[in-house]
Amino acid sequence: MSMLVNAEIVNAVVLAAVLEGDLGPHRKITKFRILRPILTTAAIVPLFLTTVTTHGAGLAVELAGAAAGLAGGLIALALMRVDRSAPAGTPVSAAAWGYALLWTAVIGARALFSYGAEHWFSPQLGHWMITNAVNADAITDGLIFMAVAMVLARTIGLPVQARRLPALTPSGSTRELQGA
Repeated sequence: MSMLVNAEIVNAVVLAAVLEGDLGPHRKITKFRILRPILTTAAIVPLFLTTVTTHGAGLAVELAGAAAGLAGGLIALALMRVDRSAPAGTPVSAAAWGYALLWTAVIGARALFSYGAEHWFSPQLGHWMITNAVNADAITDGLIFMAVAMVLARTIGLPVQARRLPALTPSGSTRELQGA
């Protein structure tokens, strides 16, 4: 299979995994739910990340990808609600259509760019790459950094938000911490 087909398969798997894990009104925030995307990312990244550009415009492309992913992950996190479950008081999240649309749009745009780079605008992209001294690996790395940063920002943000929830009283209701 070509690198493009592999990338599109990874995009589809990431989208399916994120939506399956997060969509719905009552998703428990457990250690497994936090570790799963981190471990998945750690397993996938070495398959695609060959050499990281450490200077020039290529580094700027990689950093821009990471920054875009961080922003996307924070937006995704803002589209989720983190609360305590009614019966047990354990942290749960809820995500709906806005969350699904964001992930679908971002992953779809990334997939469309990859396809377009190979089929629609490869001469223009090649000219831009030569003019700016950016190699193809830097663009691939930027897309990978974008995906990883988005997943990690959302994933790490869940337990952070869960820790900020009001404490439970002995009766099981929540109370605001005094002085907080």
